[in-house]
Amino acid sequence: MEYERAPDCPFCDIIHDESAKLMVETEHLAGFRDAYPVNPGHILIIPRAHLTRFDAIPDIWGDELLTATSTVKDQLDQKHDPDGYNMGMNLGESAGQTIDHLHWHVIPRYTGDVSDPEGGIRGVIPEERKY
Repeated sequence: MEYERAPDCPFCDIIHDESAKLMVETEHLAGFRDAYPVNPGHILIIPRAHLTRFDAIPDIWGDELLTATSTVKDQLDQKHDPDGYNMGMNLGESAGQTIDHLHWHVIPRYTGDVSDPEGGIRGVIPEERKY
């Protein structure tokens, strides 16, 4: 299947590179190692089509995203044996998105990788992370 590709998009380049080492592949999604991992094993799952808006993802891809995430998690459990995970998306520049191609982060977490992990992803605004 041919997918829309954006010029100068590093994620489109990876998806269309025959030699890319993909961690997971589905009909509409692919997962690969983050080039700037925050922890060992950090994976990105992206649509094969160049999509920039969350509401552009067809609803039927939801099961595919869950399956791809589960597959990647199983691989990371075996290879890195993490103690936990953070998973999610940065949508928009104000949320820290730097590449305008939707992507889902799967970040393995390890005991001691930060001094105080309480609050998890709530820590994106440090003064609000405490309950």
